[in-house]
Amino acid sequence: MRVRLVPFRALVTAVAALVAAGCGGEGSGTDPATVAPADTPIYIDVAVRPEGELQENVEALASNLAGIDNLGGFVIEMIEESASDDGEEFDYEKEVEPWLGERAGIALQDFDGEDFNGYAIAAAATDTGAAQEFIDDNADEVVEEPSYEGVDFKVEEDGTAVGLVGDSFVLAETEAAFKAAIDAETGESLADQDTYTSATDAASSGSFANLFVDIGGLIEEAGGTIDPEVEEFLETAGIEAKKATALASIVPGSDFIEVDFATDLFSEQVPTGDPSELLGSLPGGSLAAAAAADFGAQLNEAIDELDENGIPGELEPNELKSALKSKGIDLDRISESITDLGFFVQGSTERNLTGAVVLTTKDAEEAENTVANIGLLLRAEGTPGITKISEDGISGFSIKAEDPGDQPFVLAAKENKIAIAYGPIGAAAVLTAGKSATLADNPAFQQAGDALGDTPLSAFIAGPATMALVDNLISPEEQEDLAEIRPLLDKIEYVALGGGSEGDLATSKLVIGFEPDSDEE
Repeated sequence: MRVRLVPFRALVTAVAALVAAGCGGEGSGTDPATVAPADTPIYIDVAVRPEGELQENVEALASNLAGIDNLGGFVIEMIEESASDDGEEFDYEKEVEPWLGERAGIALQDFDGEDFNGYAIAAAATDTGAAQEFIDDNADEVVEEPSYEGVDFKVEEDGTAVGLVGDSFVLAETEAAFKAAIDAETGESLADQDTYTSATDAASSGSFANLFVDIGGLIEEAGGTIDPEVEEFLETAGIEAKKATALASIVPGSDFIEVDFATDLFSEQVPTGDPSELLGSLPGGSLAAAAAADFGAQLNEAIDELDENGIPGELEPNELKSALKSKGIDLDRISESITDLGFFVQGSTERNLTGAVVLTTKDAEEAENTVANIGLLLRAEGTPGITKISEDGISGFSIKAEDPGDQPFVLAAKENKIAIAYGPIGAAAVLTAGKSATLADNPAFQQAGDALGDTPLSAFIAGPATMALVDNLISPEEQEDLAEIRPLLDKIEYVALGGGSEGDLATSKLVIGFEPDSDEE
């Protein structure tokens, strides 16, 4: 005899995709989080019976990206064929559809610092009689049928435990994990914890799946300690890792995938600011660009921390600022004058690849003085290959590259901007903004901003331009390695990232936009 595990394993690996098209009847069922232990460090919640717009979006994405017109039917057919190949019969419509509710969840437990040593998968059951029949018919080789707290379940040869806990179908990696699900259902569960409910309250409406992470719980299960230096750094940055949680939500659209993040990791200062204006001013041909608001304040804190602790073997504590100030570089004054930070990369080959980091400042004179003082310092230190730059309102210098063919590094300023660039073209592109197209003029950039809605755009990747560069940088063998996923990569029009805050939570949003399905154009 052998264990008939095909349907159970299918439920483990494909429960989210199995009903992605909303296959089968109606009904909600119990929240599976009610059978997840209260101290579950990672929990994944999936809508297995999406309806309305969510269902339409999932179907549209499957059709556009994979050419699958009926995702649910496709996955079911594959699972049934897999069972048939193993000499088993499995009829989803008859065996699963009658009892499967709207939601399913996966609880990962017992983290030892490297691996999880127990999981439990729970699916809401709207008809417990039909669910029990499914269990009885599909657990062919049962080595034990124990009972715990009045709940009967089955243990299979490999240690897997399966049964009904309340109104939930539960499949657990071990008997201990199954008993933990029973304890949660009859006592305190994850669904009862404020840390979980407050995080899930921030979940996006229309999400297909949510990933909850108890960061503090993971640390505790891994031994409860953080390297003292790391912990001190985190506390200085206002990060209380031992008390933090995070939530990621996947929200599908008809031609995009959105991932929303929310965390209370930042206890003292939730990141704020809007860097989208600086980002939009960067060159329109950028294949990748990003910006951060209020960078000067963050830089000032980092400099203070570095000065206080020193650099082992290089500088004693409290020597960094004074050493540079004696040479005309006032780090406090520089950091206090800086506002935002941005960078961009453009080019389609290694030969024409260029880019720059740009800093905006409160004072144009301070920007020019900073660049000039750094130039004087480098010359005084004997740095070779320095050439002064002074044209079109740009002042600064370049440093000749050591390797022939490489472009020089440029440090230059104009008005209230400082550019640290690879190549003079990169510096000119960012310091003479307005003379040529900017990202704000780029249609894909505009789509990215629209996709983020009220969330300020802070990073952008242009899909076609990035793939053009990749094609020119990688070898034919590496291109062959990409062959399987290349059709999907070629469909990416943009990747957008933005961040903000909601109450005490730091939030961010990642959107991957795809070319619309040709049938819909």
